[in-house]
Amino acid sequence: MESSVHERIDAMIKQHPVVVFMKGNPDAPQCGFSARVAMILQDHGKPFATFDVLSDPSIRQGIKEYASWPTIPQVYVDGEFLGGSDIVSEMYANGELQTKIDEAHAN
Repeated sequence: MESSVHERIDAMIKQHPVVVFMKGNPDAPQCGFSARVAMILQDHGKPFATFDVLSDPSIRQGIKEYASWPTIPQVYVDGEFLGGSDIVSEMYANGELQTKIDEAHAN
């Protein structure tokens, strides 16, 4: 991955307590997995940033390399990669996601 792409991704992750790299945006997700993650985060009620990977092929590929994770969406909380749709759904179900998001917004 080009260093400029890595730097852009790194800046987005550090700038926001919660950021989701997804297909589309929360109002118009472009895949079911992105829709599920957006719905979960919206349900929590705390603000979160998103980046539509369909708008930038270099970020779409770069984010996969950044986390060594092959799928999108990808969720980052307080600079930490949490995972994709399945992991975030599981964390939401057991209450772990809410705790992490609350802590990230408190910092």
